[in-house]
Amino acid sequence: MARRVVYQGAVFAIAFARETSGACPACEFFDGLSLLDKAKLMALFQIAGDHGKFHNSEKFGDLGEGMYEFKSFQIRMPFAYAKNERGQILITHGFIKKKTKTPKEEITRAWRIYNEDQAQTKLAIVRKAKR
Repeated sequence: MARRVVYQGAVFAIAFARETSGACPACEFFDGLSLLDKAKLMALFQIAGDHGKFHNSEKFGDLGEGMYEFKSFQIRMPFAYAKNERGQILITHGFIKKKTKTPKEEITRAWRIYNEDQAQTKLAIVRKAKR
């Protein structure tokens, strides 16, 4: 199943990662937000997609080991750069942050979704090569 690209920028395409089951936690979270919150996140997606650099630590966070997050007040959407797919940023899911630090379980969940998405992509590339 294809990923949903939420923004195609000059430098990066911003897409929502998929779990092995085909579910898209980032899609579900994003679609459930108010129009105002969606607009705020879209502005961040545009910065990332068009410029590829993040200088505002209030809007872009580093979760460590190659995982980052889009930040809009308490709304968080973790993301990482796709392996073997130049120019892709994959958003794994979203959540409302209630504590000072991002909960470890949210980072673990982000890596699980990311790895499931990347495993599917790798499988799709191998299938195409065998044709």
